[in-house]
Amino acid sequence: MKNVIVRLREYEPHASSAERGIVQLVLKAPEKILEYNSHQLAEAAFSSPATVVRLCKKIGFSGYKAMQQALIRDLSAKQKKEEQIQADIQRDDSLEQIIAKVTYKNIDSLETTGKLLDEATICQCVDLLEDCTNIALFGLGSSLLVARDACQKFLRVNKTCLVADDWHMQLLYAKNLTEQDVAIAISYSGMTKEILECANEAKRKGTPLIAITRFADSSLVRLADYNLYVAASEVLVRSGAMSSRISQLNVVDILYTAYINRHFDEHVLQAQKTYMQKENERKEGDV
Repeated sequence: MKNVIVRLREYEPHASSAERGIVQLVLKAPEKILEYNSHQLAEAAFSSPATVVRLCKKIGFSGYKAMQQALIRDLSAKQKKEEQIQADIQRDDSLEQIIAKVTYKNIDSLETTGKLLDEATICQCVDLLEDCTNIALFGLGSSLLVARDACQKFLRVNKTCLVADDWHMQLLYAKNLTEQDVAIAISYSGMTKEILECANEAKRKGTPLIAITRFADSSLVRLADYNLYVAASEVLVRSGAMSSRISQLNVVDILYTAYINRHFDEHVLQAQKTYMQKENERKEGDV
C-alpha cells in the first residue's frame, strides 16, 4: 500500500524549492490537507496547482485526488493503530501488538513524568545530595532495582551510598541516619509498609527525606520533605512494574545528571576514573 507520509518524507530531500513548501505543509498538517483542493493547497504553500499535481505523480499517484484518498486511508489506519496500542494487553495480542503497546506505555509514562517534575524541587534535592554525608536508598521489589541503579551512579562520583537487598538491613541504615545524611525512599504506590517504616525512622532522626513515587496522595507523599513524582500509569495490583520502573529510573537519571552538572569538570573526571573497563579493553590499552 502506498503510504503518503512515508513517500513524502523520502522525497523531501530531493524536492525542488517549489515542491518543498507543499511537502512540508502536508507533513506538518496532513488532516488539514484533506479539506483543500489542489488550488487551495497550492495557495497555502505559495506554489501552483500544476506543481501540486506533478508532485503527486512523482511520489507514485495518478493525481491530487488519488493522493488525498491514500492519505485518508493512512490517517484512518494510524488512528486505529494508536487506539490499539493504547489499550491494555490482551490474551490474544500478537508479538507485534505487545511490542507496540509496551513501548507506547513506557513513552507515555516518561512524557507524563517529565511534565510532573518540578524544577525547584529537583534543585533543592540536588542541594541536599551535594552537601550530605551519606545517601540512604530504600526500596523493595522493582523499586530496589531503581535504588541499586542510583547507588551505582552516585558511587561513580565518589558519593557514599547505603543500599541493601534485605529490608532489615535497610531499617538498620535508617536507624543510623543523621541530619547530615539524605534518605531517598522509592515506592510507586507510596504505601509499602516496610518502606514507610524506614521513612518514618529517617524522619525521627531529622534526616531530609526525598520520595520517588506516583502522583497521588499516599502515606509516603505526606511523610516526605520533597516529592519527585512519576506518572500514575499502572494499577497497584499488577503482574510486574513496567512503565513505573522506567519512569523511576528516569527520575534517578535526572537527579544524577543535575548533580554532575553542578561541578561538571570535576565530576566527569571522577566518573571517568571509576569507569570499569572490560579485561579485553584493558589489554588493548596496554599495547
